[in-house]
Amino acid sequence: MIFKRVGSDRPYPDHGLGTKEWASVPPRQVRLDELVTTKDTLQLAALLDEDSTFFGDLFAHVVLWRGDLYLEDGLHRALRAALQQRSVLHARVVRVED
Repeated sequence: MIFKRVGSDRPYPDHGLGTKEWASVPPRQVRLDELVTTKDTLQLAALLDEDSTFFGDLFAHVVLWRGDLYLEDGLHRALRAALQQRSVLHARVVRVED
């Protein structure tokens, strides 16, 4: 199993973070098998594109809510890591309270 669970939405409240706020969160390692996805589909072009991070953040965005880690942005990075047989992903993790 790659992920803890595959979801199709964001069950947590809106965190209101923009690009600048996400960039200020230091990245850390997160285990792939602890992540719950917020998307159940992937654009294959994003997975295969070597320059997919050219205009975006180099790190995935993860929201910690009610004890679960939700992969908000970076599904293609997580799958690429899994295909390379890595069990961790570098991500920016933000805690959201109710």
